[in-house]
Amino acid sequence: MNKKLLKKLQARHEQRLTELRGKVESGEVRETDLESVQNEIDTLIDELKDIKDELTGDTDKPAADPDDGEGRSAEDGDDPDSVDPEPAADPEPDTDPEPDATQNRSGMITQQQRDGLLGNIKKGMEGRNALSKKQKEQQQRKAFADFIVGNISEHEACTLGIVTGNGSVTVPEVIASEVITYAQEENLLRKYGVVKRTAGDVKYPFLVKKATANVNKKERTSDIPETDIEFDEITLDPAEFDALATVTKKLLKMSGVPVEDIVVEELKKAYVRKEINYMFNGDDAGNENPGALAKKAVSFTPSVAVDLTAADAGQKLYDALIELKNIPVSEVMKKGRFIINRAALTAVEKMKTTDGFPLLRPFTQAEGGIGHTLVGYPVDWTDAADKKDEVDTPVIYFGDFSAFKIQEVIGALEIQKLVEKFSGKNQIGFQIYNLLDGQLIYSPFEPAVYRYEIGAAAGGGE
Repeated sequence: MNKKLLKKLQARHEQRLTELRGKVESGEVRETDLESVQNEIDTLIDELKDIKDELTGDTDKPAADPDDGEGRSAEDGDDPDSVDPEPAADPEPDTDPEPDATQNRSGMITQQQRDGLLGNIKKGMEGRNALSKKQKEQQQRKAFADFIVGNISEHEACTLGIVTGNGSVTVPEVIASEVITYAQEENLLRKYGVVKRTAGDVKYPFLVKKATANVNKKERTSDIPETDIEFDEITLDPAEFDALATVTKKLLKMSGVPVEDIVVEELKKAYVRKEINYMFNGDDAGNENPGALAKKAVSFTPSVAVDLTAADAGQKLYDALIELKNIPVSEVMKKGRFIINRAALTAVEKMKTTDGFPLLRPFTQAEGGIGHTLVGYPVDWTDAADKKDEVDTPVIYFGDFSAFKIQEVIGALEIQKLVEKFSGKNQIGFQIYNLLDGQLIYSPFEPAVYRYEIGAAAGGGE
């Protein structure tokens, strides 16, 4: 149905609700008419909701029922009178033997029934322009996209809930959540680490000197000696974090292309690549991360070196992994899992022990997307675990990755449009900015993650 006809139908339904409200308030509705009036109100409200969904372009709304009364009348013509589902909705004058309600007080509706009818009408009238959560999210997505490509002004964007200032626009929560969800899928440290969203610094204490306990079989005759215990703390101090994505003007101007999806897709890819490197390697010039996984994980060296080209490599690698998983304290070991790079995955997939069993074994039932185990512990793989500039080196991490703490500053994710900088290439740049910190934090008495480079004498940990 075209929008012009929908608006006419909407106006007619609203007018009819107004008429019914007047009749209820003036006492013209009698008890015998109560059911038919209630049914008409319900029908009008339902149809107004459907009209609102059509006008706001709710893509999740199911196709119209061919048996629906509104659908049949809507196609009969453009005359709004032809789409009234109940053309004879006011039968009172013809059927009421006593039009004057004051002459038959026993037939009047009660105050409670009157309040119920008026409440339904008010709810329907107030909700006719209300947007569902899904529609509001779509509206924000569209407003965000239109603003950054210059289709709407800053004032228009603000009226639609988009926060702007100093040439930047804060990424709406609906889009930011998509970025973070994508980051969780690609960044295993987000998936298994602990994320705190806050505006202030986050401090994590850890033990650096253990207390000494005392034992005394006899009755104590002196004071309990004091024992020293010492804690230190690491403060997560979010750093300025940015990435750059570019989109061609041609792509933005092509009809039929959902510009917001293009922007979000490019934003996600650029942002997550930067975030992953910061958390796994932390080697960006001027933005080094001392708590990055590669820097903070404790280096592991097996008692017998493993040569992947040797005939007994499978058994030796199995023995080395047994040593690795038994090093952490019990609390870490119970929560342990492996994160390996592609080179390590290739190695363990090929390896078998001397009794013929493969090192990489399938789960009896896949859990959380993890389908295999290594020496009894779940295993994930990611290219982010690669040794920098040596992607062929197998790298294996083992431990409790919940010790990796991440702080995100609420509302910090924003984007700035760069037009002139890339105009020579007919592109528009989008500079993504965020405040973020993520570090592996543990007590020196209880290292949380170990790092093993197969074939190397030492890893990169502390």
